[in-house]
Amino acid sequence: MFRAMMTALLAVAVLVLSGCNTSAIYQDDLYNPPVYWGSHVVKKGETLYRIAWQYGRDYRELGNANGIGPPWNIRPGQVLRLDRKGTIPRTARTTAPSRPAASPPPSRSGAGATVSKPAAKPATSAPTARSSGSQVVANVRWHWPHSGTVIANFSSSGKVNKGIDIAGNPGDAVKAAADGSVVYAGNGLLGYGNLIIVNHNEHYLSAYAHNRKILVKEGEGVKAGQVIAELGNTGTDKPKLHFEIRKNGNPVDPSRYLPRR
Repeated sequence: MFRAMMTALLAVAVLVLSGCNTSAIYQDDLYNPPVYWGSHVVKKGETLYRIAWQYGRDYRELGNANGIGPPWNIRPGQVLRLDRKGTIPRTARTTAPSRPAASPPPSRSGAGATVSKPAAKPATSAPTARSSGSQVVANVRWHWPHSGTVIANFSSSGKVNKGIDIAGNPGDAVKAAADGSVVYAGNGLLGYGNLIIVNHNEHYLSAYAHNRKILVKEGEGVKAGQVIAELGNTGTDKPKLHFEIRKNGNPVDPSRYLPRR
């Protein structure tokens, strides 16, 4: 009886595991929620950016929680406490230019009196600016990383998708969505396959998953539109590009940053 029960349980376990889709690692928050417990021992080749992405944390917050600051260096064997919650340093806000003092009313006495014209109001800049093939949001000029059709949109509820999926053919060019520097290039994150993460500024990162071949290295600077990888199907069941944008470690809808087609 005991042997029969164990055999049945084993069969159920095999069915469950065979039905798992590793791509759910990024598609469903149940599989990849922000982690605030336990610890992580740094392995050779790991960066703080990669580890923070893995645990759904902002790299600055995780670094702050462990006494690590710019340039965010870590070493193999170092233990990072995940049960500590750090803070994200606030950047100095840009102070609005002060209005010039109002000019005194012109004197009406005297023949040589000059008349001062009121100062022109400065033009108000729009929060976004579109140009051919790009859009500026949050001081970053964003471009599409691939020209294919979007086959899965961003979703924060139901079947969660932390980015967008773009159809393509194996070997298609995957391009950097904006200027930045490569902070991760590898296949150490389950469900993403060959993955590239680009840091654009202190707030924004972008990610390019399932690549067939990675064409850039960590620490390398990239320009918007530069080919950084070949599209593939590593870590998934069909060729596609999974593209994410994260603001302060949190996934945001890329369609709100990319230009209209």
